[in-house]
This record gives sequence, structure tokens and C-alpha cells, in this order.
Amino acid sequence: MFNLTEWKQTKFYQEAKEEGKLEGKLEGKLEGKLEGKLEGKLETIPLLVRLGLNEEQIARELNLRVEIVHQFITNQNN
Repeated sequence: MFNLTEWKQTKFYQEAKEEGKLEGKLEGKLEGKLEGKLEGKLETIPLLVRLGLNEEQIARELNLRVEIVHQFITNQNN
């Protein structure tokens, strides 16, 4: 039976640990890209409102849920 120190020195443990690190990095990058895309869409909403689009039109054009557009516009007006 391995103790903790011996277990951490096994090839299996090292590979699993490295795989976990890589997965974490990829998830972080993907999450960052998605947040950036959403932020860009949200920044566009005030312009589209000024151009006369309603919430449903904005949601459709930006591929967002109407509830998100509504909440953003409401928060901007407060």
C-alpha cells in the first residue's frame, strides 16, 4: 500500500495531475472568451436602443434571451 508521498510520486498520479491542470487552463480560457463575448454584446445594447430597436429585436440580433436584454436595460436606467 502506498503512503501519500509515494502515491504522489507515481506516474499515474503525475499524469492525472498534469491532465487536471490542462483541463483547468482550457476551461479558464473558454470561460474568459465567453465572458468577453457576452460583455461585447451587452456593450452594444445601448446603441441598439438609441437606434430604436426594442428588447425582442435586440435579443434576436445579439442572440441573447429577452430577459437578459430587459434586465440590462433596466439596470442601465437606474
